[in-house]
Amino acid sequence: MFSLKMSSRFPQQILMIAGMVLFIGTSNAASGANENLARPNVILILSDDQGYGDIGFHGNPKIKTPHLDRMAKEGIELSRFYCSPVCAPTRASLMTGRYYYRTGVIHTSRGGAKMHGDEVTIAELLKEAGYKTGIFGKWHLGDNYPMRPEDQGFEETLVHKSGGIGQSPDQPNSYFDPWLWKNGKKRKTVGYCTDVFFKAALDFIDQHKTGEQPFFVYLPVNAPHTPLEVDQTYWKPYQKAGLNETTARVYGMVSNLDENIGKLMAFLKKSELMDSTIVVFVGDNGPQQKRFTAGLRGRKSWTYEGGIRVPFLAHWQGQFQKGVKSDQIAAHIDIMPTLLSLTKTPRPENLILDGIDLSDLLSGKDAKLPSRSLFFQVHRGLTPKRYQNSAVVTQKFKLVSYPGTFGNENLMLNAEPLLELYDLSVDPEEKHNLITSQPETVESLRRQYEAWFTIMKQSRHFEPGIIVVDQKKESPCVLCRYQDGNYFQGVSQGWMVRVSNSGLYEIQIERGQKKTAGKIVVNWLGQQAHEYLNAGQSSAEFELRAGTGLLDIWFQADGQDRIHITNNGTLGDVTLKQLK
Repeated sequence: MFSLKMSSRFPQQILMIAGMVLFIGTSNAASGANENLARPNVILILSDDQGYGDIGFHGNPKIKTPHLDRMAKEGIELSRFYCSPVCAPTRASLMTGRYYYRTGVIHTSRGGAKMHGDEVTIAELLKEAGYKTGIFGKWHLGDNYPMRPEDQGFEETLVHKSGGIGQSPDQPNSYFDPWLWKNGKKRKTVGYCTDVFFKAALDFIDQHKTGEQPFFVYLPVNAPHTPLEVDQTYWKPYQKAGLNETTARVYGMVSNLDENIGKLMAFLKKSELMDSTIVVFVGDNGPQQKRFTAGLRGRKSWTYEGGIRVPFLAHWQGQFQKGVKSDQIAAHIDIMPTLLSLTKTPRPENLILDGIDLSDLLSGKDAKLPSRSLFFQVHRGLTPKRYQNSAVVTQKFKLVSYPGTFGNENLMLNAEPLLELYDLSVDPEEKHNLITSQPETVESLRRQYEAWFTIMKQSRHFEPGIIVVDQKKESPCVLCRYQDGNYFQGVSQGWMVRVSNSGLYEIQIERGQKKTAGKIVVNWLGQQAHEYLNAGQSSAEFELRAGTGLLDIWFQADGQDRIHITNNGTLGDVTLKQLK
């Protein structure tokens, strides 16, 4: 049954949502297997850092993506589909149908990529409605309870931690024979990561293809995200064709992804699942490196078109339009409401969604979407600032503010924001700034942005999700300093946690190879304690009281001041295990 997701901020709302979902689950169970047979399976493929130009059907003369090109011919393309300019925000919106600021996600690391556990995901709703649910790839919305994919509706999980294979805390690791987490347990896999994820997804589909229960497969692969590791048989041909090694490796990773998509579609056809399965392919943001962008300006982390406009394809044989390209604006927030509609899954009444249902557009019943504005913003730091690295997109115009300031945590904003205005209907490359010639349009879009930002702030006051230390749910609890610690001015301040149970805890800290004598210090709920460690030791026992707050833990060598670790590594990571 659906587990109630309690929130101190919205307890009544969550109870009402849970009640609605319980009703959904009961009504679907009563309807019997026949109704399930009529409900489509869903496969959602999300690539990582694959920009608008990293695909054959967008005019790239070098890249080879025959299977995606074929999917474009046999399905429908939304040529003006938008995502956030970086990874975790897109994933939060994709899973919830909400702008990511509502979910507690702020950016990609340093405490900013933790989605609140009481967010209601598409996986949870589909699971309660009778779907079997599985994720195979990159989650990037929190590695601890209650934010893990298994806490958010996925029954079968095969994922890597953090934002990428080999990134803290997923170190050391490789794209080849990677260590992955299968249903909460770490295990060594064999093969190239994208191949491993697709094979696991195909095994899951094969297991559930009987039709007794429909399936939802989420395939968020980590290609072509750095590190650019792929077998040379994929990238060497691109290098020989005259591309630099970096671009050749990216294109090689995309070619491997395309090959796996071809295998997936062939399996669906062989298994006679094409008529009963929706396949959606989408990118998560623009390219990280400089390369072909089909003329779009900017890349990953920018709110110019090259950073937020991504490939989108949808295929459902006999149901979706075939070989059609629509330029109606749509975004990541639309995927959840669309899938709820297509799968006939009721939406809880009090669940606030920002996206709209695209199903009539995809099926050809109605080619006109409602007129609206889409909003994008993301930058480093846990306190979003009005206008920094933001954009408002309409069918015709786009207002951009402080472009290219994603990494500037200390940006001093002017009294009047730095704005640019573009008419995308005639200037998709954003070459002609109309900021002085269209004052009424600028003012209208500014008012809309101001209202949106205020609503986003009111949702959760930009507070990231909180890690819950509960040994019954997660044991041991590993706290990654770089990925999940609360940072201020580039310095880790500890972790926002909720300790469920008072007791004695073993606390181990990652000290690296150099283990000199010193002390491990714990600052919790206004009290500071320490225990001395001999050279080579890395753990001690501490009493922790139940409560919520900033848990700060560090090692301090004898005779030295505290050293704040700032690099992207595992040094300073902490493992908690309750002893009694």
